[in-house]
Amino acid sequence: MDRVQLATFITTRLEEEIIRLKQFFSKTQPQIGYFIIDDLLPKNIAQQIHTCFPDLTKTKERKNLREHKHVAYQMNQYHPLLEEVIYAFQEKSVVHLISEICNIQSLLPDENLYAGGLSLMAKDNYLSPHLDNSHDKNRELWRVLNVLYYTTPNWKDSDGGNLELWPSGLKRKQVSISCKFNRLVVMATHQKSWHSVSKVSTNFVRCCVSNYYFSEKALLENDNFHVTTFRGRPSQKVKDVLLKLDNALRSSVRKFFKKGIRENPHQYKK
Repeated sequence: MDRVQLATFITTRLEEEIIRLKQFFSKTQPQIGYFIIDDLLPKNIAQQIHTCFPDLTKTKERKNLREHKHVAYQMNQYHPLLEEVIYAFQEKSVVHLISEICNIQSLLPDENLYAGGLSLMAKDNYLSPHLDNSHDKNRELWRVLNVLYYTTPNWKDSDGGNLELWPSGLKRKQVSISCKFNRLVVMATHQKSWHSVSKVSTNFVRCCVSNYYFSEKALLENDNFHVTTFRGRPSQKVKDVLLKLDNALRSSVRKFFKKGIRENPHQYKK
């Protein structure tokens, strides 16, 4: 199964529900535009993809005040099917359809997988509320869409690890989206698209294939450059203060060093 074959399955499924998806994204666009589609790939293929995910010991663990998760992006170190499914979402046919659904012109996928690739979250892993970095690795293109494909079979809402959108800001209730098996979620990224991942409460590992799409134009006219910006949850007052200080420090560094003090290692070195 290669990326072209996988892309054919993806486009066929998107086309089946394109009217509903367009309407849903349009309805949510004034705050954080997103859409959800289930049963994206044939079940046996989706299960095979999940089986190929690497063991946690073969991933990069990120554990700090902002987040706790595992990532994998040097794809030639893993099962070839994983690279094929990642790049299936970068095939022109798939990008074109998602562009049509979201009414965003000139979408550009990221072959470098800057902050993309595979995401794995074990028990007690989480992502604090945050805004994604506004740009690509060269700070030339705007990050505009987050494309998330979930692959863990039999995942339940009660298992945690849910994607949370905060369309009315962090003081209002979030929208919780379960990372259901074989589900695709596409969400807009801009300076108001706060999102997070709730703590995983099961011993199973939440597995996700992650892509970002970029554009020469920001989604919001008043968008400005920003680093990945984290906040505490409404109940985490002290953590919120510490994360604000952390954001300010990292933002200050980027004023003097456009690409940071060192190159971000989270990219596929082919």
